[in-house]
Amino acid sequence: MESHMMEWLNIVVRLMHITFGIAWIGASFYFVFLENALNRTENVRDELAGNLWAVHGGGFYYVEKYKVAPENIPKHLHWFKYEAYFTWLSGFCLLFVVYYFNASALLI
Repeated sequence: MESHMMEWLNIVVRLMHITFGIAWIGASFYFVFLENALNRTENVRDELAGNLWAVHGGGFYYVEKYKVAPENIPKHLHWFKYEAYFTWLSGFCLLFVVYYFNASALLI
């Protein structure tokens, strides 16, 4: 019974790691797209590095990139750090599940 639980734990942690990794790569691709698609014309305000209009699912989005941090930073920011954090955390858990808990099976 314990070996079945370890296999299920291995599968669940591995799927979590893959899912978080896909989210991290997707966020990275999104920011590469934003950087490459920025409108850097002369009519952009001085503090901006560029702007972008986008449409997704019927919603219109307007994004502005600042050269440096703006003077007034909003209270609620969305940080794109959790994808990388959870990928690392699930990878570390996967390392334990595969190589530490099953050390006798791998002759370590």
